[in-house]
Amino acid sequence: MTARIYRPARNAMQSGKGKSKQWVLVHEPAIARKIEPLMGYTSSSDMRQQIKLSFPTLEEAEAYAQRNGIEYTVQPAHDATPKRVSYPDNFKSDRKTPWTH
Repeated sequence: MTARIYRPARNAMQSGKGKSKQWVLVHEPAIARKIEPLMGYTSSSDMRQQIKLSFPTLEEAEAYAQRNGIEYTVQPAHDATPKRVSYPDNFKSDRKTPWTH
C-alpha cells in the first residue's frame, strides 16, 4: 500500500494561507469503492483511506513513512507566484484598456 505526501494548496475562496503550510500524508486506495446494495451508498472496506496525517515539514513526513515501512511518493509543493498589483495603476493615462466604473 502506498501513501502520498503533499502540501495542500490554499483555498481559492479566501486570501489567507491557512492549512497550506503543513505537509499531509494520505494513503492511496487499495480497493475500489463499491455501491452497497441496501442503501446505495458508496463504501470501501479499506480503513486506511480515513487516515490523514499532518506534519510541519516534509522531512518529518518522510521519516514517519520510512519508520513505519510505508511506501510513499512525494508531490512537490506548488507555491503561488506573487502578482504585483498597484492601486494607482488603475488611473494611469497610458492604460491599455479604459478604466470604467
